[in-house]
Amino acid sequence: MPDEITARTRLLDAAARLFYADGIAATGINAITAAAGVARMSLYNNFTSKDELVLAYIEARHEEWLTLYTSRAEDVADPKQSVLTVFDAYIDHAELGYDHGFRGCGLLNAAAELPVGSPGRDAVRRHKEQVEQILFDHLSALTSPSEARAMAEHCSFLLEGAMARAGLESSSHRLQHAKKLAARMIGAR
Repeated sequence: MPDEITARTRLLDAAARLFYADGIAATGINAITAAAGVARMSLYNNFTSKDELVLAYIEARHEEWLTLYTSRAEDVADPKQSVLTVFDAYIDHAELGYDHGFRGCGLLNAAAELPVGSPGRDAVRRHKEQVEQILFDHLSALTSPSEARAMAEHCSFLLEGAMARAGLESSSHRLQHAKKLAARMIGAR
């Protein structure tokens, strides 16, 4: 059993690197198993299909972001600063060491390749909704629910637009600027 867990982890890590660098459609099973250093059968012993591997990749990226956010947010009590920790987690994500440079949000990159209604695309939508809900929860401590909802959506748009530009520029500068804009919007120092 430990070999299968190791194989699963190696497969998921290899798929994550290749999906992010080359795209999902351009990454074949043979490339994944070769990069993972496992036999093709190991892939099918751990994932029933490439679609299941893609979904596992998306869920792992979601958990990766949540970990970045949680580590930033755990010692922050001020609601304004808590909003900015969401931006910090996006900045942290952009500054991770990528083999071929930062290419933007891996979740949105994946969703762009998936058909409408696919489980992977739905998982990306849920992630984005959760980020907006986190923003709303923090903003609710500052203003009315309707204003908090509008501000959360605005912050979400700031994040996604900045992430798209950051990916095109392979730099976190746009995200840092978006954080400053959000800070001004909520009156944070």
